[in-house]
Amino acid sequence: METKSAITALAALAQESRLAIFRLLVSVGPEGLAASKIAEQLEVPSSSLSFHLKELSHAGLIVSRQDGRFIIYSANFAAMNDLIGFLTESCCGGNPCGPASLSKTIAKKTVAKSAVKS
Repeated sequence: METKSAITALAALAQESRLAIFRLLVSVGPEGLAASKIAEQLEVPSSSLSFHLKELSHAGLIVSRQDGRFIIYSANFAAMNDLIGFLTESCCGGNPCGPASLSKTIAKKTVAKSAVKS
């Protein structure tokens, strides 16, 4: 992912309603939801919802498809994973990190601090 694309995606998510919409669509998976169901679940007025969906779509974070008379929106999981990859590509200087290694790092620092105090 290029920096400009990451900035566009992060800007789209930097708004409470859009973040809630995206998280809802991630939680329901690839099958997605109709706009009316999104509005209902998040209590977002349909006029605001269409604006937020447009912003998320423009950022490439969601995709839409026609299903009869409904438009179904779903998270673009490839774009989400690209964004996560972009944000973490240089994490921890290339060393494995995450909850397990983070816990070990915290434990080592705690032991080192207690040794210094003794």
